[in-house]
Parts: sequence; C-alpha cells; structure tokens
Amino acid sequence: MNQAVIGVGSNIEPELNVPMARERIAHRHVIIAESPLVETSPIGYVHQPDFTNGALLVETNLDRERLRADLKAIEFMLGRRPGTNRYGPRTIDLDIVVWNGEVIDRDLYTRDYLREAVLAVLPDLKL
Repeated sequence: MNQAVIGVGSNIEPELNVPMARERIAHRHVIIAESPLVETSPIGYVHQPDFTNGALLVETNLDRERLRADLKAIEFMLGRRPGTNRYGPRTIDLDIVVWNGEVIDRDLYTRDYLREAVLAVLPDLKL
C-alpha cells in the first residue's frame, strides 16, 4: 500500500468542486486525514478570485504515475482542461505533494499554505 499527500485547490466554485473532488478520491482511495481548508491569494496571475486550498493524506494501491493519472481524470471530470493558464482560474487542482514520505513537489518549500496543510495531515514529515 502506498501513501500520498494530495494538495487540493480551487477558485471556481470551490464550495462545490473541493467536496466533489474529495468524494471522487474517497471512492478510489482511503482518506486517512484532511487538513483544514484555507483561502489563499493567487500566485502568478493575480487578476482572479482567491483560492481554497488544503491537503488529503491517502492510502492507495496505485503506483505514483497511476495515481497522478487518476487525479488528472478527476480534474477533467470536474471541468479542468489541459493547456489552460498554469496559474489561472481552475475548477480543481490535484497534485501529489508527498509520496511515501518523500517530498516530490518543490512548491512545499515555497508556499506556506501548502506546507501547513501537508504538516496538518503528516505532522512527522521531515522537511
């Protein structure tokens, strides 16, 4: 069994899209812990609504690439399309931040809200 921390973010109807993403993830994987959701200012492209962000700690039978593909499929189901502005508005953004105790998303070191969310679900993570 593999363990992953998934970063979750949305600034298009986050009150609907974040719970729907969580529900779809819970149908496929075991959610062990959830961080509180926080509102954050956009990064990069600032002329857009604030984001709602958090993190989920999950256990999964999938390997990392298959989990990544599963998360991209959930994003697509919720209306996110490839090729859109990397920092622009989105219905949902799902990223693997930590995989089996190893940080794989360098944004963890530069984004306080992400680090706080990850440590809320995985407090013993060594940074």
